[in-house]
Amino acid sequence: MSVIEEIRTRLDGAFAPMLLEVEDESEQHRGHSGWKEGGETHFHVRIQGPAFQGLSRIERHRAIHEALGRELLTRIHALRLTVGP
Repeated sequence: MSVIEEIRTRLDGAFAPMLLEVEDESEQHRGHSGWKEGGETHFHVRIQGPAFQGLSRIERHRAIHEALGRELLTRIHALRLTVGP
């Protein structure tokens, strides 16, 4: 399973969001720290759903990091999050 598929699967399972978009932005970072041939190093996640209602920005980000898990996060160099209720 690709990293992008794994991100989608874990977040969909944890939050059942109304909106979930995962974009591999690795190519935009070619030559920068953490970039590697083949991509799957830099991602932008847009997610919205009731699970985030009433949570602060920090709490939302922590919940996403927890759902993704340490093992997956160690394979990702950069993760940009846009999270809303």
